[in-house]
Amino acid sequence: QVQLVESGGALVQPGGSLRLSCAGTGFTLDHSAIGWFRQAPGKEREGVSCISSRGYVIRLADSVKGRFTASGDNAKNMLFLQMNSLKPEDTAVYYCAALFGVCGDNWASAKYYPFWGQGTQVTVSS
Repeated sequence: QVQLVESGGALVQPGGSLRLSCAGTGFTLDHSAIGWFRQAPGKEREGVSCISSRGYVIRLADSVKGRFTASGDNAKNMLFLQMNSLKPEDTAVYYCAALFGVCGDNWASAKYYPFWGQGTQVTVSS
């Protein structure tokens, strides 16, 4: 059974940094893709990044390129989202999600991920 638990969300000032973690069981990065999504109040869930193939395939949304990076620790089955230069518009609940496969062309579509964590709140505000 696949289980995902996010952590690391917090209140941070604009321009600050956070690192989110996603602890997973029931899968390995060898055969899975892990997506990071976020959802702000009143908005649809948005794909932020996807990592698969043991970290060799990483995709990022245009809105976070140059600021966010995704990585994984295969030995510990941990996934990370490093977020730098945070902006107020990054405020959202962040989720990690898993699917058995790779980060394909539809990586940013939430409906393709059957497994989800409970989310962690990131608030960027002064």
